[in-house]
Amino acid sequence: MRDYFIRRLLLIPPTLIGVTIIVFAITRIVPGGPLERAIMESQQLSGGYQTSLPGQDMAISEDQLAKLKEYYGFDKPLIESYFNWLGKILRGDLGNSYRYNEPVWDVIKDRFPISLYYGLVTLTFTYLICIPLAIVKAIKHKTVIDNVSSILIFTGYAIPGYALGSLLLLYFSVHLEWFPMGGFVSMSFEDKNFIGKILDLIGHSVLPLICYLIGSFALVTLLLKNHLMDNLASDYIRTAIAKGVSFKQAVIKHAMRNSLIPIATTFGQNIVLIVSGSFLIESIFDIDGFGLLGLSAVLDRDYPVVMGVVLIASGLLLVGNIISDILVALVDPRVQFG
Repeated sequence: MRDYFIRRLLLIPPTLIGVTIIVFAITRIVPGGPLERAIMESQQLSGGYQTSLPGQDMAISEDQLAKLKEYYGFDKPLIESYFNWLGKILRGDLGNSYRYNEPVWDVIKDRFPISLYYGLVTLTFTYLICIPLAIVKAIKHKTVIDNVSSILIFTGYAIPGYALGSLLLLYFSVHLEWFPMGGFVSMSFEDKNFIGKILDLIGHSVLPLICYLIGSFALVTLLLKNHLMDNLASDYIRTAIAKGVSFKQAVIKHAMRNSLIPIATTFGQNIVLIVSGSFLIESIFDIDGFGLLGLSAVLDRDYPVVMGVVLIASGLLLVGNIISDILVALVDPRVQFG
């Protein structure tokens, strides 16, 4: 098993290089990049226009254009620019943001804890609620509890998180004024005492967390319920009960362990969701998190931030897949890594 995971870890660097090469090439190919935007803004300020015909006036000179290309890193061929960027990454430098005019890591680390908070809370509540609920639904299949909970779960799953967020804001924040309109914390957060800070954070977190949780509830609950029902109908469970094992022990010690295999398989992918979150939900609730940062960077053509977000998200996904393999090996003794 150790050799297997060492090989998996050694595959992370070349995989990251492959992903970043593709994204880096796309940022250089797509039109409307930062260079074009800078030229357009300069033309608008000067009242001129750019033309490809010789002899006509341009808003910026050739020297200014060359300086812009050098500033944005477009003065070198694609491969050379990529290896220059990769060399900076190896030195721990993610570059400087075009929009914020500060190091990319400083831009990311300010938003990372926000998405980490929502991601960890969402993940914790999802498994704490969905696993017991799935057990009850599997045991009480086709009863009132199962039918009512299924209706609620499917109703919530059918409503997109961003649409639900808009409705929650309209009713609970605007109409009833029970919760704040958005943001991670209030403007006066630092002036509050410890209890006041906790209450302020909870008040700002309730509505976004409902939107985060509503989508994952259906997936985890129904996935676990269906596998648990299949295992409860298996011969080894009937044999265990026939040998004197109580039904509760058969569910918890035998059927439950095998039913957790698909949950363990997808657990590692949640690591990316922990930090990336949902940019639509963050946009609606005005949460300045990691997901919204990635969306804003794409829209603003802030390519250093885009590359930083892609690098971190890809690295977390690869590490998450390894964690999933470890969890599967712990849950399923039949799995042997060669």
